Amino acid sequence: MKPSLNIVPFVSVDNMMRLVLQIGPEQVMRDIAGYIEADFRRWENFDKTPRVASHSEVGVIELMPTSDGEMYGFKYVNGHPSNTKAGLQTVTAFGLLAEVETGYPVLLTEMTILTALRTAAMSALAAKHLAPKGAKTMAMIGNGAQSEFQALAFKAICGITHVRLYDIDPEATAKCARNLAGSGLTLTSCTSSEQAMEGAEIVTTCTADKQYATILTDNMVGSGIHINAVGGDCPGKTELHRDILLRSQIFVEYPPQTRIEGEIQQLAPDHPVTEFWQVITGQVPGRTDARQITLFDSVGFAIEDFSALRYVHDQLKAHPYSEPLDMIADPDDPRDLYGMLLRAKAKG
Repeated sequence: MKPSLNIVPFVSVDNMMRLVLQIGPEQVMRDIAGYIEADFRRWENFDKTPRVASHSEVGVIELMPTSDGEMYGFKYVNGHPSNTKAGLQTVTAFGLLAEVETGYPVLLTEMTILTALRTAAMSALAAKHLAPKGAKTMAMIGNGAQSEFQALAFKAICGITHVRLYDIDPEATAKCARNLAGSGLTLTSCTSSEQAMEGAEIVTTCTADKQYATILTDNMVGSGIHINAVGGDCPGKTELHRDILLRSQIFVEYPPQTRIEGEIQQLAPDHPVTEFWQVITGQVPGRTDARQITLFDSVGFAIEDFSALRYVHDQLKAHPYSEPLDMIADPDDPRDLYGMLLRAKAKG
């Protein structure tokens, strides 16, 4: 059946910021985490495929599609670490949500800000199930565009009260501390990764360089810690020494994608990992021992973006921060598309 409305709501960057500020960033991330958890509970209903990636020497451009049979969603996203030298974002994104029954889109939105929110929400959701109980201190290594979102998500969802900041660029750390002032978090700016790790029960690594890097060495990681590895998200880009992986219980989103893009690209293709959705559904346990090292090898997966798109679509019912976008041709006779063109010409 043809929808009665052919105008698609478009959420611009400005309107996304209005929406997030109206609801509150921490509440938005709590909400998105709830949507992700609900969708992970019905994981088997979704189409799943590793993202379609086009790699170059300077970065990657990707499409991330999925469908639950009723709605279809995709995200376009890039990753270009050297963009910062030109004053550009390293990651930009937009996304679309559509009805499967008609193929008609029902939402087009920016997803640069939304991806930062959903990435942080996913990180904190994983930590809620995997981190040591009662954890209060997190090391945040890499203080770029994602860092504040991560810190606030862990505060809102996991109850973190203290964040220890480190970046190889002191200006990035100063920026992060400045932005988080007044957030209620206790902040410590550190001069090395080792210093940032002191007393931390959770460590988030979130660096941008596309290279095999060693942000954490094996001797830096003691028993009982939870590692939220965010930065390694494409082939040839990692953050953790391989020996850390061999000591950890590893949790992933979608193994066929993570084995290509995540920290586990350093391991044998058959190295055992646990799919996080199975923890959500109770099929397998999360953390089982206080001394266990748990690792969430986060690369981002299309179902998480689908959840975020669903969330924004639902919020527009109460918070109409969108613009009508005329992007669907609507001829009087659906077989007469050219006739619509001629009538437009006649109108001048």
